[in-house]
Order: sequence, then C-alpha cells, then structure tokens
Amino acid sequence: MKKLSLPRAVEIFEVGIRDGLQNESRRVSLDDKLVFARGLLAAGIRRFELGAFVRADLVPQMADTENLYEAVHQGELVLGKARAFALVPNIRGLERAIDSGAKGIAVFTAATESFAKRNIGMSISESLAVFKDVVAEAKRAKIEVRGYVSTAFGCPFEGKVSPSKPIKVVEKLIALGILEISIGDTIGVATPKGVTEVFTPLLRSAKKTRFAGHFHDTRGTALANALRSIELGVTILDASAGGLGGCPFAPGATGNLATEDLVYMLDGMGIKTGVNLERLAETSLAFSQKMVRPITSRYLQAFASGKVRNA
Repeated sequence: MKKLSLPRAVEIFEVGIRDGLQNESRRVSLDDKLVFARGLLAAGIRRFELGAFVRADLVPQMADTENLYEAVHQGELVLGKARAFALVPNIRGLERAIDSGAKGIAVFTAATESFAKRNIGMSISESLAVFKDVVAEAKRAKIEVRGYVSTAFGCPFEGKVSPSKPIKVVEKLIALGILEISIGDTIGVATPKGVTEVFTPLLRSAKKTRFAGHFHDTRGTALANALRSIELGVTILDASAGGLGGCPFAPGATGNLATEDLVYMLDGMGIKTGVNLERLAETSLAFSQKMVRPITSRYLQAFASGKVRNA
C-alpha cells in the first residue's frame, strides 16, 4: 500500500467571527466579538476573518466591522503577528476597509450563476469585473487579497456542480492576481471523491497559488473532506470555532467544519497547526454559552462534558 505524503504543518484560517456569525439571528455584541477574538488569538490563531464591509441591511451581524477595526487601532484587540481579513463585495467595501486600516481583504464569488446572483447580486462575470478593480486598488494599498469560490461542489439552486465550473472561476481569479483561493463546499454536499476531482487539477496546474479547503459539515463529511484535501497537497483549511456558521443566502446550509475537531484530528496525526486545542476549546465553549445555542463541534461536546479533560 502506497504511503501517503502528509504535510508537517497545516494553517488554520479561522472564519468564526465573520462566516460563523453572519447567519446568527441573535445579534452578537461588539464586546462579545472582541472577547471571542482575543480568545482565538490567545489560542494561536494567526489568520482570521474579523468582519465584512457589506450593507448592514443585508447582513446586520456585520454592521459593527468598522468598530472592530477601531478596537484594533486603539489597542483593545492586539493582533500581534496575526492578520485579520474582512470580506469586501465591491470598491465601496474596499474604501471602507482602507479607511479602517485593514491589512487583508477577501472577495467572494461562486461556481454557479444562481448562487452568485442570490448571494452578491451579480453574475459570475460581473463579479469578476468588479473584483478586477478591487484587487488592483488593494494591491496599490499593500493589502493582502484572498479569494473565495462558493458552491464548488453543489448549489442549493442548481444541484450538483461539475468540477469544471469552480476550476474555470479559479483560473479567472488567478488571472486577476489573487494568489490564495478558498474552495467552498457551501451547502456541505462534498465527498472525498469530489474534493479529489476539484483540487487535483488545480494543484497540478496552478503551482504558485495557495489553495484552502472550506468545508461545511451539513452531512457529516467535513473532516473527511479536509483530510482528503491535505492528502492531495492543500495546506490551508478554513474552520469555524465551535462549528459556527451557515449562509443567509443558501437554504439548508449549516455550520462550518469546527476548528476544534480539525485541530484534534491534525494533532493526533502529528501535523502542526500552532493552535492550543484546550485554550481554543475554552474560548469556543464560553462563546457558545453566551450564544445560547447547541454545540455542534464533536470535540467541544466532549470538552463541555469533562470527558476530554478527565480522559
């Protein structure tokens, strides 16, 4: 049997504060977000989403993104060596990001036309045209740019997605000069076979691009998909503390891959993440209790019951 070649380290890109909270009906206070962010940083998270410069009437949970960046500048949230990213949908969003002092942004499109129109109000080609100016301006401002391609494996409106669709979109994002792209299983339908079909050609043809896997656990396959992606050569995985998440524009989409579950698996495989699992679990548990919501992370469920610490 051929021995798998696994990376020595995998980078966790934490999405809990933005992607994890955008679909929550209960408004999360600025203070609670700051406490959450401080805990994540203390646990060793070094790249994470802090918010989104989007319309507050569409995504109310992100209305305080400027305040979060103000807290950074005032020293209430000390990033140290960590880098925060904010989602920007257009030039106006980028202007707000620049005014707030953001050092990293993310642009967001989809592999399917239906989802792109529902999610960002543009076709795929229209979004790419907008992003051309956004990326150029961000680079002039020395801001790091990350790209997202959602519905890469399945779409709530179009069903199963051919691997050729996300691959074509990725190629166009690379042409814009985006060198890190996250491939998203927005509604949690991917399996390791589908992960192989999408990532293998991308990793083979775009060697200068960094790819991330962004998996939702709607059908319980997120960890399996994450494992398959690193077997293929992916070294960045998006995850959400406590398994928070969902998409307000994707009916039925539930939580992201839980950061605790991912770190536990990677720790057990001897793959370094730089994240202290116990400190992360303490942060996630405290935040989930404030949210008064069920815990979806398997590791966090065990941690909360005391089974992990007493084992």
